[in-house]
Amino acid sequence: MIPPTQPDRHSDVGAYVLGVLDAADADRFERHLVGCDRCAAELEELMALTPVLAEFKQSAPTPETITAVPGRRVLDGLLDEVDATRRSRGRRRLFLVAAAVVLIVGGPLAAVSLTGGGDKEPAPPLANAVRAQYAAGEKVTSVDPETKVSAGVSMAARPWGTQVVMELANVKGPQSCDLVAVGKDGKRQTITTWAVPKGGYGIPGGAEKWNREPLYATGGAALNRGEIDHFEINTLDGKRLATIKA
Repeated sequence: MIPPTQPDRHSDVGAYVLGVLDAADADRFERHLVGCDRCAAELEELMALTPVLAEFKQSAPTPETITAVPGRRVLDGLLDEVDATRRSRGRRRLFLVAAAVVLIVGGPLAAVSLTGGGDKEPAPPLANAVRAQYAAGEKVTSVDPETKVSAGVSMAARPWGTQVVMELANVKGPQSCDLVAVGKDGKRQTITTWAVPKGGYGIPGGAEKWNREPLYATGGAALNRGEIDHFEINTLDGKRLATIKA
């Protein structure tokens, strides 16, 4: 008997971001992603879609109105890729994402928790993607002896500097925070900022499932890995929450 052909996981990037892979395929793709620089790079480019989709949710283009969106060649290319993967799933969702691709100029940094809004909601694709990137990079971790905030940073070398993914737990809110990379020369670069809601993130025994999970945030520094001395997590009013030695 001829063994079944193994699926090409390289073609699953777009479908994974859209959330149209079933649970088994998504799990296989995440395992593939850990060792595939090509898919990781493509995923990084598409990760900016999720924040943009939220803005388009109420006014998403439909197949009847999508011709009014500029950049039809880009739109058609994305639709073809995802449609070939899951022809039976959510046509309107594909047009929504394609429209977002055309309108994106530069991707915002992403900060995501690992669960949806309720106990029965699965982790969104973007959260799974960031978690996979965190797992794949060079990790350093720390628990602050005073604040008890648990923080980890995963680093991956890129031509432009260092991609940084943060894992943050046991942090309470409400407060606004930032992640800063500090170079060996003392220069500081802000990686990303985020808001911690009242329930916090990564709280053991938290009231809601979402606030029992860590927060993952991703960004980048225009510093090579060897130029980074440490990372700081601070509140925007100047309180130090954690320091992670690089």
